[in-house]
This record gives sequence, C-alpha cells and structure tokens, in this order.
Amino acid sequence: MEIAEHITVVAREGKLLAAAADHGGLDIPIEPCPGWDMRELVRHQGMIHLWAAGHVAQLQDESWGSDLTAFTKFWPNLGVFWPDDEKLVGWYLETNVNLVHTLESAPLDVESWTFLPAPSPLAMWARRQAHETAVHRFDAESAAGIDTEFDPVFAADGIDELVAAFAPRKPEFPVDSDQVMQVHATDTDDHWRVTMGPDGITTTRDDGPADVNLSGSAEDLYLVLWNRRQDSAIAVTGDHELLERWHGNLRVRWS
Repeated sequence: MEIAEHITVVAREGKLLAAAADHGGLDIPIEPCPGWDMRELVRHQGMIHLWAAGHVAQLQDESWGSDLTAFTKFWPNLGVFWPDDEKLVGWYLETNVNLVHTLESAPLDVESWTFLPAPSPLAMWARRQAHETAVHRFDAESAAGIDTEFDPVFAADGIDELVAAFAPRKPEFPVDSDQVMQVHATDTDDHWRVTMGPDGITTTRDDGPADVNLSGSAEDLYLVLWNRRQDSAIAVTGDHELLERWHGNLRVRWS
C-alpha cells in the first residue's frame, strides 16, 4: 500500500472508531485491552495520534515517551488530559484530523524517529497509524456490538507489518530451537514464513514446510494474529502450542 492510501485509512478508521464510541458509550469494557473501558480506549488513541503527529512534524528530536506536557506545549487546544466525557469523542476526532493533516503536509523525505523498518519515516508513521487505528476501531466496534469488516489488501498489509516488522523486534522467543509458523491469506494469496527461535524472529515472504500452518481470509488472520479473533476463525494444522506461544508473547503495548 502507498502512503496516501494509509493516510486515507487513518481518517476513515478514526471516524468509525468515534462512531462506535458514541454508539456504545464510554463505560463499556474493551475485552482485548484488560482494564480499559471505551473511555480509556478513546483517550489512548487520541494521545497516540498526537505522539505520531509530533514526530512527523519534527517538534522534538527523539522519542516523546509518555510526557503529556509536551503535547500541551505544542498543541494547547489538543493537549488536554483529559477532556470531560461529553467532549472526549469530539476531542479524539480533532486529534485524528490533526494527524491526517500532519501526514498529508509532510515532505516525502521528512526525517524523524521511527521504531519499525519501512521505506521512509513517513511511510512508517502512516502505516503504523493506519493499523493502530484499525485494530482499535475493531476493539470499539466489538465492544459496541457492531460488525467489523476489513479490506483484504489492507488486512494483508497489517499481517505483514505485524509478522515482518513488529515480531522481529523481539530479541528472543521462548522455544529451545527454531520453529516455523506458515501463514497463508487465501483471498490475497499472500504467504509469510515466520521462524521463531531462541534468538528472536525472522520472517520471509515464501512458502514451505512448517511446524504450524495458518490459513484463512486476510481479515481473519489479521485479527487472529493480533489476538482479536478466536483461532477457530481460521484453519490451523500442526503444532497448536506454537500458535499459543505466539498469542502469549506477541503483544504490543504502550508503555
């Protein structure tokens, strides 16, 4: 997917997340995020949008961390932690518009801190915010009782980001020797070969023998691998325990 496509997704998914929050209310729990209700989800997503926009806009030279005062300094109208409940969803939408504008107005060769491999910093931030917002849109819609759908090409892109960019960041994986998880998105015919070993994870875009094989639609695989949908949504053959180790060890958290 191209940068412009990812930016379009950020805007669309943000509106859908906000609609789900309005529909479900701020007090309903978000099951995939223990301890969070809809209020915490919306707060988190707004803060993440400001964090991403700050890096793309080059307002600081390195990772912002979680220092909320920096947001107040650069965006006094948005750096409000936290708006009253009746203003929270509207505030979130403003942070989304601010992020989209920042991404759209940034030069293609903008330099900024990044944390995932990508062709450029702008490509990383646009892709990451697209999938960050999409997964949390699913969380909000699921909590609110709204059916969620994802475009297969976008879902396949999200699988690729997770298994080929996020997963290799782990310096180790709890296995005694290399084990392989093969992933096949049947509707896009994408393949990923994920090798998990004591020294970490490597991923290639090919096919071959594996300890566990996952196949299904790109959407189902996207949500299963992000621990958002039950394994029964896809076909699993081979070592189910290896997939369980993936679920237990591949979790992305803000800290």
